[in-house]
Amino acid sequence: MACEENNNKLHSVLEKLCDDGFDGVTGALITLFNEAMKLDRSRHLNAVPYERSEGRQGYANGFKPKTVKSRVGELSLQVPQVRDSEHGFYPGV
Repeated sequence: MACEENNNKLHSVLEKLCDDGFDGVTGALITLFNEAMKLDRSRHLNAVPYERSEGRQGYANGFKPKTVKSRVGELSLQVPQVRDSEHGFYPGV
């Protein structure tokens, strides 16, 4: 299911670029960065959201909004948060 969800999100990014051309780049980048940060959090926690695992290193704890200025404009991102993790987490993206 997670693989299908990722394919749907990638498909939506590509559709946005096809439909809007360069005007869709900002939205596409926002989606890509948000998904990359969620992947980074899953790797840090050693589990995907809702997965029950003995190897889990903490829990997903929502998102914090952050606006980043870039060459293509402002990107309104959702930075994933964690709790109960021995090591602090901030996405490397």
